[in-house]
Amino acid sequence: MKQQNVREVTVSDRTLAVCAAGREAPLTFRERTRIAEILSGAGVDAIELPAMTRPREETVVNRTIALAAGEVAVKIPVTCEEGVAAAYESIRDAIHPVLQVVMPTSTLGMEYRLHKKAHAARDYAVSLCRAAREIAPAVEFVAEDASRAEPAFLSELMQDVIAVGVTSFVLCDDAGNWLPEEAAATVRALVTPACSLLIRPAMSLGLASAVAAAALTVGAAGVVTGIGGASYPAAAFSDLLTARGETLGLSSRLVATAIHRETEEIDRTAGGVGGKRQDPIAARIALGADATVGEVSDACNALGYELSDEDIAQVVREVQRVAEKKESIDARELEAIVATAAMQVPSTYHLVSYLVSTGNVISPMAEVTLKTGERTQSGVSMGDGPIDAAFRALEQIIGHHYELDDFEIQSVTEGRGAVGSALVKLRHDGRLYAGQGISTDIIGASVRAYLNALNKIIYEDGLE
Repeated sequence: MKQQNVREVTVSDRTLAVCAAGREAPLTFRERTRIAEILSGAGVDAIELPAMTRPREETVVNRTIALAAGEVAVKIPVTCEEGVAAAYESIRDAIHPVLQVVMPTSTLGMEYRLHKKAHAARDYAVSLCRAAREIAPAVEFVAEDASRAEPAFLSELMQDVIAVGVTSFVLCDDAGNWLPEEAAATVRALVTPACSLLIRPAMSLGLASAVAAAALTVGAAGVVTGIGGASYPAAAFSDLLTARGETLGLSSRLVATAIHRETEEIDRTAGGVGGKRQDPIAARIALGADATVGEVSDACNALGYELSDEDIAQVVREVQRVAEKKESIDARELEAIVATAAMQVPSTYHLVSYLVSTGNVISPMAEVTLKTGERTQSGVSMGDGPIDAAFRALEQIIGHHYELDDFEIQSVTEGRGAVGSALVKLRHDGRLYAGQGISTDIIGASVRAYLNALNKIIYEDGLE
């Protein structure tokens, strides 16, 4: 028998997060913004972004998506209190910005991934949710592996995070083994007017649509979809509502006639979850050391960046510097340069030169020379390794030691002429300052990343 009252449920889509995690090569700026555009046109209510691992680069694309999202909510995960401000800053221009606190909730997941017992994990979740809610208008808690969590723990956790301001709660079936009646029982026990409850089923056993239907009919407010991996496709959910929506008393904003076409376009745009296909526009970008301002500007525009004249000038200088050491700059390397050179704070310290001596019979030693104003200063130091020696030499110049909270190195491209990217996070007065640097050698990239973070500290705190 058909129901007269039809309830509209929300669809939160995590395709961008899934693609970011599943690809061998990162999505380009243009690919990410295009996928977000497609999802918005398909009628989803929220777009979920991946957690930030390279804040400088990712802030640019996140802000672009946030501005273009319109009434579609934009969600981004936070993994630690230090990252809350940066994550929110990247999406604050969205009409509906949402911070997500993501945490495993099964006993095994908490102990294996968080190295915490249940009570400690709950305290950690509450603390992170509180920090997120202090800065963001909406916070969502994502209970990973909820299908294998203890019911009593889930209930207590949900009450605790609601008490500090969480506005939505997501139940995830990461193992994909939830039976419809089990999902319905969990939702029925947890549903409350104080918080929207969403379900994130998986396709592992082919039960996602049945699980979604069972959960929604007993009070769940929405479903989480995605493309790639074991995600529940939005097209499959749209098919469910087309076939049985009236019977179930459910509807959504998904555009049923377009969702399959949109799904195919996303797959083409992303090059599949494996991410081996190269963007045809990106494939045509090759900038040498003699690249003109116009050529660099055109290449940036082709990738989706709209930069000021000042930022373009900075990018041109970096392109020329890096290209002097290799044949040409490709699209991925240009994006790394934009992330490190554009929209930066004014630099107090400028790198003049660095020299590192190392080997298996001598202690690593570094000499670094910086320029500030009209003054040039040099520092010389030994260290546990060449990068440690370089950082110590920098500290000798500035006369201060900053706690190194995080340090990452990765290759932007492959091969002998690969460009390397470094991420440095310095802690000052309880705050983290992230800096990025690129170079054809990892020591140069590391020194530039340290200086990038240092200049942010000086600029934001008014230090000399």
